[in-house]
Amino acid sequence: MHIVVVNRWPRFHDGPRWDFSLGRFEELIDHDRHRVSYVVDPVGATGVLADPAKIASLVQIDDVNDFEALRDAVRQVAEEVGPVDRLVAVSEFTLSIAAEVREALDIPGPRPADVAVYRDKLRMKETVAEAGVRVPSFASCADRGAAVEFARSTGFPLILKPVGGAASIGIHRVEDEAALTALLDQVDTADYELEEFIDGAIYHVDGFADQDARIPFMAVSRYINDCLSFEAAGEPLGSVVVQASPLRERVEEFARRCVSALGMTSVPFHLELFLTPGGELVFLEVAGRIGGAEVPYLTEKLFGINLFRPWLDAVCEGGATLPPRVGDPSGGWLIIPKPGGLPARVTSVTSMREEFGTIWRELVPAVGDVMEPGGSYDAVHSGRFILVGDEATVEEDIRKIIAGFHLETVPVQE
Repeated sequence: MHIVVVNRWPRFHDGPRWDFSLGRFEELIDHDRHRVSYVVDPVGATGVLADPAKIASLVQIDDVNDFEALRDAVRQVAEEVGPVDRLVAVSEFTLSIAAEVREALDIPGPRPADVAVYRDKLRMKETVAEAGVRVPSFASCADRGAAVEFARSTGFPLILKPVGGAASIGIHRVEDEAALTALLDQVDTADYELEEFIDGAIYHVDGFADQDARIPFMAVSRYINDCLSFEAAGEPLGSVVVQASPLRERVEEFARRCVSALGMTSVPFHLELFLTPGGELVFLEVAGRIGGAEVPYLTEKLFGINLFRPWLDAVCEGGATLPPRVGDPSGGWLIIPKPGGLPARVTSVTSMREEFGTIWRELVPAVGDVMEPGGSYDAVHSGRFILVGDEATVEEDIRKIIAGFHLETVPVQE
């Protein structure tokens, strides 16, 4: 079989960073049994660590999200090595473009229509709602007048978000009609939607859907703060794995209904939902990939499951087997975002590892480091922590770390 991997992720060979350490293509795909090629961008090239002698072809392009460039690169690989049997893409930002290339070059695997149920936020909510699951009221912004009428009838605040977005990028909480019309002037309305604002705690479920859309493994977690506040307001973001309880059982059943309704098969998923003050569960969104931030590393630590393995086994070997869940562990993670006023040099930083025995991993910048703007959850932030322990203790420690962590910087002249 000829497998082509599209990679836009780096790998960090030295130092304390653990980002992307689980997506080890050289270990998770049998390079002796299969012919394995790579299409990468300049950053993704650093993440290809397979023995060069075992790589059938490697093509570097400027942007793996440029459809024509990716299509032509895959076509070039096919001409050099032979027909492509599988096109592998594991980043949220390459799922759709890879599906388009599969369709254009007639490569087996998910097509754009298949991927749309977990990439197109309008399509996913329509599909889940048809199965009787509660979703926020929503409307496309493609018709600006209709979007404004929806806002008037639904009431403010509302959430404005990209239909195909990820990582809370481009999402706005809209407080009134004047703010809405101003924002609609700034975006491509065809690519945006409006959603009813739901008040409640946000949970996430991370697992794997098998070939029959059943879920052999999932873990339920509760956010501390929320992704929008992290992205838009620079607030800390954390999460705690929920241990056995009637609520967890309800959330697990809710996840099963959503994954089944969407027909998600042979993929990992990251599903988010609300728990309202009245106890109602409301669908937020789902992604057909492994959860971001520290989710995959904590999942492997607690449950011994690297979700990249069943995903790549399903794609490359035709099936996946997950080990049975053992025990009822908990843990959590916390990201304290970068300060404002970047670039800036770190003059003082608080290590929390010695104070909290629950901390398994800690990543803080060193004194003298220059912090640069940009990056998502996997950037070097003011502080990143992964904790292991019982649910209540981990949550308590996360809140104490938020209160006690301290970082000081001085501006750097550009």
